[in-house]
Amino acid sequence: MVVQYLIAFKVYLIDVLPFLAIGFLLSGLIHEFVPSAWVERHLGGGGIKPILYSTLAGTILPICCLGSLPVAVSLHQKGARLGPVLAFLVATPATSITALLVTYGLLGLNFTIFIFFAVIAMGLVMGLVGNLIKVRPKVFIPQEQQALDPVCGMSVEVGKAAKTEYGGETYYFCCSHCQQAFESRPEEYVGAYSRNIAHRIKHAFRYAFVDMVKEIGPELLLGLALAALVVAVAPVGEFVGAHFGGGLGYLFSLGFGLIMYICSTASVPLVHAFVSQGMNIGAGMVLLLVGPITSWGTILVLRKEFGGRILAIYLAVVSVMSLALGYCFSMI
Repeated sequence: MVVQYLIAFKVYLIDVLPFLAIGFLLSGLIHEFVPSAWVERHLGGGGIKPILYSTLAGTILPICCLGSLPVAVSLHQKGARLGPVLAFLVATPATSITALLVTYGLLGLNFTIFIFFAVIAMGLVMGLVGNLIKVRPKVFIPQEQQALDPVCGMSVEVGKAAKTEYGGETYYFCCSHCQQAFESRPEEYVGAYSRNIAHRIKHAFRYAFVDMVKEIGPELLLGLALAALVVAVAPVGEFVGAHFGGGLGYLFSLGFGLIMYICSTASVPLVHAFVSQGMNIGAGMVLLLVGPITSWGTILVLRKEFGGRILAIYLAVVSVMSLALGYCFSMI
């Protein structure tokens, strides 16, 4: 049993690391190069347009649900509203070019077309619901209580930011890495915001693979550990084929997808095996939708960053939408 668990955890880790690395790198680039004003202008407003932008961007980015978490957290910290952030968390892991090609090869054109538009529909609905949720508004900070980080140019709150003294002036920083960079070479940053591209890229990597790893890394590892435990203790392939060919297959797919981490590409052969053994195709569609979107890592990070109420709403919308879309697919 222990050997099976370690093998399952290793497989998950190997599958996740490339996508997770992409997600952390994107979060670092967003933190360093995407101005807060741009995010607020395109993703922070009301209406359908920011949600549509997040959904379409999510379907293009080639990262899984775990890889999308640091990107979503970065967007939220940059000022994006809750609706676009939740839409991004739904659309990004649910599909990709690779997953669509594998779906076409194994499950056919009907599955491929339907899941593409189903993901867009889920992202839009999730975004609209997210914008209806009342969250604590950001506290307005007067201009005199703000300062620019001389290293990365980010606006920081004077009362909460890290600071250091140099040449009789006080400088404020968004994080410890900016503070350390300034203290090691203050002459490079005094008087003007540094535009040295090499340093900014270095800062982006530090934020991506140090700060973000510290922020959500433990939750991600715990999520992978729980998923591997489920795989090692409860193999379900033949059991599904024998017992869930009818309507109960929907409930099984929903529950299985909610507790398992299955990336969009890896879920395709699994669904193909289940359908080949007799699972309802609508239930197969439910698993294709829910499996990549939810995981223990997603649940733990959402709970930490946004709270239990928003997590419950997120899971409820995903569950209802996936069941409804799966049933519609079975009727086609």
